[in-house]
Amino acid sequence: MAANAAETPAKPITPNPTVYVVDDDPSIRRLVAWLMERDGVQVQSYASAEAFLEGFRPGSPACLVLDLTLGGMDGLDLQASLKERLIEMPIVFMSATGDIPRAVEAVKRGAVDFVVKPFDYRKLVELIRQCLARSAVALNRHRESAAMTAGLAALTPREREIMDLVVAGKLNRMIAEELAVSIKTVEAHRARIMEKLQVNSVAELVRLSLTAKGAPVPSQ
Repeated sequence: MAANAAETPAKPITPNPTVYVVDDDPSIRRLVAWLMERDGVQVQSYASAEAFLEGFRPGSPACLVLDLTLGGMDGLDLQASLKERLIEMPIVFMSATGDIPRAVEAVKRGAVDFVVKPFDYRKLVELIRQCLARSAVALNRHRESAAMTAGLAALTPREREIMDLVVAGKLNRMIAEELAVSIKTVEAHRARIMEKLQVNSVAELVRLSLTAKGAPVPSQ
């Protein structure tokens, strides 16, 4: 039996996290790969920013460990390019001592942090773990937002009207009187609204509606 087209699909299983290493020094690439793979985290390494952009595929929690100084497109250029492409990914920069002012500039532009070569292995691993956790949260929020947008788009004009009245705190009887329909009709519409938006209570419906409008959501 075909699934209801209006239903929000089940949340997909989050793919395994990936650490991307971009550095023109092969020894650094091997070292970071070894540090992360011993923790069971998959690593993809690139010798240039251009190669990374060609090979990168979004969709899983990720962290970019990026050398500040590269031949061709350097680290700051790659950071700017990712922002232009609306690719949100936590970045940890690696820099030499003389590049600290530029590394600070990278953090001001949104990088999580930077480490100075030769770096503290434990600090780098901890930063990467923090980045992967942050990326997973952001990815889940993005997917929830997309599901919410799809659910709201699936509502009919009448369902949207009834949803707004429910969110405003009106009871079924009041809504029926205001719209000149039966209470059973209102109940049927409410059931379809809850199904399409994958919510189980009026409180959840209110929170979803506020989120969709960009309004502050009261804390529980």
